[in-house]
Amino acid sequence: MENFMVFDVGGTNVKYAVINEEGEFLTKGDFPSTGHDFEKFQFDIISVTLKHKEKYNVSGIAFSCPGGVDSETGIIGGASALPCIHGPNFKKIFGEATGLPVEIENDANCAALGEVWKGAAKDNQNVMFTIIGTGIGGAVVKERKIHKGANLHGGEIGYMILNAQNDNGELITRTWSHLAATGALVRAVAKVKGVDSSALDGKKIFDAAEAGDADCINAIDKFYLYLAQGIYNIQYVYDPEKIIIGGAISSRPDLIEQIYKKLDQILESVQIAKVRPVIETCQFKNDANLLGALFHYFQRQESKFANTIS
Repeated sequence: MENFMVFDVGGTNVKYAVINEEGEFLTKGDFPSTGHDFEKFQFDIISVTLKHKEKYNVSGIAFSCPGGVDSETGIIGGASALPCIHGPNFKKIFGEATGLPVEIENDANCAALGEVWKGAAKDNQNVMFTIIGTGIGGAVVKERKIHKGANLHGGEIGYMILNAQNDNGELITRTWSHLAATGALVRAVAKVKGVDSSALDGKKIFDAAEAGDADCINAIDKFYLYLAQGIYNIQYVYDPEKIIIGGAISSRPDLIEQIYKKLDQILESVQIAKVRPVIETCQFKNDANLLGALFHYFQRQESKFANTIS
């Protein structure tokens, strides 16, 4: 059985693990990425890889990274909290330094693929993933593979416009991220209460609502309605088998129930709509990106790992 070096690159830390082809973790660790230039980043990645390559007989390297990842070239476009990773060719640099094959994929896509391989979507072919946090991101899975789109923007569902108004000749738009992200909930409550948004977070708002705070109750009610609107739109654009929700909000035990309440209201008001979306939360939390990065590696090396990805 082969073992693989897997990295989940974040703006604060880089998590890593050695994982075998069954998805079992042999070891885990992390190191800081904050303030890194690429030279330091490169040194840390190579050092960790060579150390574990010898100990675990590592056969390849898989990366989960933020930004507009081009899996073909190994170059990351766009922007992220770790600017130094945008531009260098990961496949060339780390492949030549370690003598190992390298594959790389976007972090949200990796989170989705982790669920496809071992989690909530392991029995499905066509699924939509929605990651709800400060903003909203996502991934389109078609036949168990990521659909990236012509401009590498497949799954950027946070851009979806839910509200547009003409205000004295100026078009004002509100995207799904503006209205239904956890960050949007925080901003909405902060505005009503006249406080700085930095003084609040999602947990404080939900706790206050449970204690009877009317402002928080109303804001959460709208939050669930906006989530349901976006999910309804996704269902009728892509018609997936499931829509799977991730992000910190997914740990709330009543999340699915509350979204379904709003979805049922929407379906009742749209008489022609007969499909009730199937919604679930992600099974994996901290390990999803690592597992998904490795599953993506297997998909890229399909001829060798056909049995693993089937």
